[in-house]
Amino acid sequence: MAREDKPVIDVDDRYRPRIIDKRIDDILSTFGGMLIVGPKWCGKSWTGMRHSKSALLVGDEDSALLAALDPESALDGNPPRLVDEWQDVPKLWDVARRNIDLSGKRGLYIFTGSTIPPKDATHHTGTGRFATVRMHPMSLFESGDSSGVVSLSRLFDTGKVDVIRSNIEYKEAVRLICRGGWPAAIGMSDREAADVSRMYVKSVSDSNMSGIDGKKRNKKTMQLVLRSLARNNATLVKPSVIAADMSEGGTVVSDGTVRDYINALKSIYMIEEQEAWAPSLRSRSRVRTSPKIHFSDPSLAVALLRAAPDILMKEVRTAGFLFESLCYRDLCVYASALDGDVYHYRDNTGLEVDEIIELGDGRWGAVEVKLGTFEFDKAADSLLSLKEKAGEAREPSFLMILCASGGLAYTREDGVAVVPIDLLGP
Repeated sequence: MAREDKPVIDVDDRYRPRIIDKRIDDILSTFGGMLIVGPKWCGKSWTGMRHSKSALLVGDEDSALLAALDPESALDGNPPRLVDEWQDVPKLWDVARRNIDLSGKRGLYIFTGSTIPPKDATHHTGTGRFATVRMHPMSLFESGDSSGVVSLSRLFDTGKVDVIRSNIEYKEAVRLICRGGWPAAIGMSDREAADVSRMYVKSVSDSNMSGIDGKKRNKKTMQLVLRSLARNNATLVKPSVIAADMSEGGTVVSDGTVRDYINALKSIYMIEEQEAWAPSLRSRSRVRTSPKIHFSDPSLAVALLRAAPDILMKEVRTAGFLFESLCYRDLCVYASALDGDVYHYRDNTGLEVDEIIELGDGRWGAVEVKLGTFEFDKAADSLLSLKEKAGEAREPSFLMILCASGGLAYTREDGVAVVPIDLLGP
């Protein structure tokens, strides 16, 4: 068992600090326990160990057996006690919740999970005892690929950026899309990093997913759904479109089957839905509320498309959608430090804006994602149109074009900030 005054692992060369670290400290000082959720391999276990003083690794066979036979003893250890991949022994949740109630103490447990357990697996939700945070793969700032000199927080305060030189080019942006934000891939060669994403995809596509809810799913159908989702990444794709896409290969499935497979992928945090922003606007335009679907990391879509940097560079349209997912990932990470969420906007007049960041205090900013300068004027027009529709009562804190090239961060004459992705940070 670890000493009480030290974390399970220290911050050294093996651990890269994460933006979520401060949020974890705040939660542990407020709640009895916390739950860190997110896709496998995104760093939940290491981050949990960084903030804990003892650990139960349920993925270990002996630990899992102990947890199943005697959950009370399994939870015994210096707090905060990390319980990694708790969903494999769901009864641990109820015991921990009861221990929090009986002790009245804070910061007792850190649970991590990469699968949503069935609803009937636990008796209690943990409301008031556990606080939940979502963890993503590494943002470019966390992986050291962005300087972070343009702060999202400061953008909300000032709405403008200074002139700052950027080093990113289209070729490098494509490489970062393919490498992904997996901690294990940072520092690897392009080939080695690609193997990380391919192994992730293979582990899912070769599985029948029965561990989620006891329901076995067809492996071929899962592979076809994944490939269709990759082709439609960062779009408002409907189950009917995916079903039609699959039928071209000779597999006929219903919309309901597609929804079931999508829900299964959501439950392991492999894909996520970017909800639509529906503010009270002065305009009578009807806001469309369908969500966009993103992979938790764009490198997963790259692996499913069997692409590589040299191939993707020539497929500019596909690269654009994947770059949008990279920006969505990073903005989710940065916004989480500000108690914010990331949405998209679309209405029945055809106006679309890629990212809307809304904070808990009601402030919001709008972001258009573009690969290069040739699209900047069109992007600015969309942002300014949304600002006009929102009216003076709900003016945005900032309007921003987030890009993969251009050479500079600066503020345009129309007030729209232009920020290369390698400069953005929390």
